[in-house]
Amino acid sequence: MILTNKNLSETIEDFLVYQKSIRNLSDNTIESYKKNLIYLNDYVAQKYSLQNDKVLLENISLQDLRFCVGCLSKEKKSPASINQFIAAVRTFFAYCRKFEYIKSNPALELKTVKIPKRIPRYMTEEEVDNLCNEPTEKELLWQERDKALFEMMYSSGCRVSEIGEIKFSDLSSDYSSAIVLGKGSKQRRVFFSKEAQLSFKEYLLSKNAKFPSLKNSEYIFVNQKGTKLSVRGIRYIVSKYSSFEGTNKPVSPHAFRHTFATTMLSNGADIRVVQEMLGHSSISTTQRYTHITKKKLIETYNLSHPHGEVPEVYEEQDKSEKN
Repeated sequence: MILTNKNLSETIEDFLVYQKSIRNLSDNTIESYKKNLIYLNDYVAQKYSLQNDKVLLENISLQDLRFCVGCLSKEKKSPASINQFIAAVRTFFAYCRKFEYIKSNPALELKTVKIPKRIPRYMTEEEVDNLCNEPTEKELLWQERDKALFEMMYSSGCRVSEIGEIKFSDLSSDYSSAIVLGKGSKQRRVFFSKEAQLSFKEYLLSKNAKFPSLKNSEYIFVNQKGTKLSVRGIRYIVSKYSSFEGTNKPVSPHAFRHTFATTMLSNGADIRVVQEMLGHSSISTTQRYTHITKKKLIETYNLSHPHGEVPEVYEEQDKSEKN
């Protein structure tokens, strides 16, 4: 039986509770849904000159949703942000249809916008080595911690949110690997190089000397106050060492992940294995890095071969393969 006259704003609240309590989605995902669905409510209310709590769910049409997308475009939101809005709206109306709050789903024909392909920012071998060594060469923050953090991010390919959430209980006994919780609450095992393991052991000695009471702390990385190192804190640390005070080649923490993927594929790792290591749900996400390795192959050829020049035929074949 269809429940008519459902209020949009109240249904959004119910939807968010459902996603959190039943589907157990992350706080970041819930916050993203909330932000985008509030946009929806505000735009539709604006279109029909209604108060925000007067918008009825059953009155929303495909044209209304396209109007919202147009508003986002006029506000010069990025294609990625617009598609994030569309994904939230699709999920929301699928939920409404499932529980029979609406007779038909107006979001079924709402199409995403095209996103220009971007090559992920990655570091060269020299750049990543310089950044990983920067904490030991310059006393900017906490040398032992920051060295271990950089080495572990680079050797594991962890997302910045994943590295900050690792607990001692997640680590193997020899610190060579850890279980991390990725997107969609999916667990996977990541691995740490010998250099990362050594740096981590040195960090533990420093941490235990600095905070004797934290020997049994839950999270492996802590800030200068002894509490869990946040995502914002990790971003600050990376920006500090890659700024003019450090290598003077600014990067984000995600550059370690991009560099990990690029290095693995460039050295012949199977793309399915790299997909598993990165925790990508789709192989197409991992395939972004194959474009980098092909570009690197062309550059190496041009520099190394005595008659080296841009192999246009190779590039045209590559385009035809995509089509």
